[in-house]
Amino acid sequence: MKQTPLFLSAPLHEKIWGGDHLKDYGFDLPNDKIGEAWIVSAHDHGASTIQNGDLKGKSLVEVWEANPELFGGHPKGQAFPLLVKILDANKDLSIQVHPDDTYAREHGEKYGKTESWYILSAKPDAKLYFGHTAQTKSEFQTAIDQGHLDEKLRTIPVKAGEFYYVPAGTLHALGAGIVALETQQSSDMTFRFYDFDRVDEKTGQKRDLQIEQALDVTKIPHVDYHNETSTKLVENGQITNLVDEKYFAVNKLSIKGISHLENVAPYQIMTVIEGSGSLIVNDEKYSIEKGMSWILPNSIQNYELAGTMTLIASHENR
Repeated sequence: MKQTPLFLSAPLHEKIWGGDHLKDYGFDLPNDKIGEAWIVSAHDHGASTIQNGDLKGKSLVEVWEANPELFGGHPKGQAFPLLVKILDANKDLSIQVHPDDTYAREHGEKYGKTESWYILSAKPDAKLYFGHTAQTKSEFQTAIDQGHLDEKLRTIPVKAGEFYYVPAGTLHALGAGIVALETQQSSDMTFRFYDFDRVDEKTGQKRDLQIEQALDVTKIPHVDYHNETSTKLVENGQITNLVDEKYFAVNKLSIKGISHLENVAPYQIMTVIEGSGSLIVNDEKYSIEKGMSWILPNSIQNYELAGTMTLIASHENR
């Protein structure tokens, strides 16, 4: 199999809080309530499809299972570990929390859900819900029982270009007016504390809450994660490491001109978040533009990026 990047399609997921901003990233939206594009996914709830080369038409699940050498090898039966999304929070997401690996596997998921957000855009008054002020579980439970959960929530003003690492167990939610690129473990397990009493138009009912499970997995008291970023200069650009933790690393690439780069991971996930240009592998040129995603397989050790653009790249940590 020749050295070919794997360009991917994105399953779209309609959400009660979604809007139409994903069209700004090249997605054709069937309506204005699409909240999530799963741009790199091998999850059961929506898998990406290869769009080019010998593997065109195959799902990322099929390729991961049949061609482990493209990903530097992995144990038979292991699921693809990462999931990358673009989220369009036209309204506040539910106040929620995700479990760690142990809890998730005990309840039917392959992985827990540690995640991260790169803020693509944000309205001037946009905010995140991030953490809480309760010192004990009983204090948190009392606030819920008395309908005062909002008094325990921490909010953070947010703007484009910021990055947040969200370990499993962190109470959180994107607020209205935020578009974010999310890099996470491949999990779709979410426990909701509160959903602003919204009614789902399709069912006529409020969405379910999972307060008992949410309390089980929330870190109490909340502890902020202090993330150190670092930037290195490369030919005609720079690479900023946004996080490098247990499950994944996330980098921001800013390119203006032609950069000759090395694929330093077993495989690398890449998405253009601004601008356009070319990806060049073995003298073959691929046009790339805002919203496009691909995987650089293990067989590609060197590549070039040419143009004026910003990309988010990630890889699993083994």
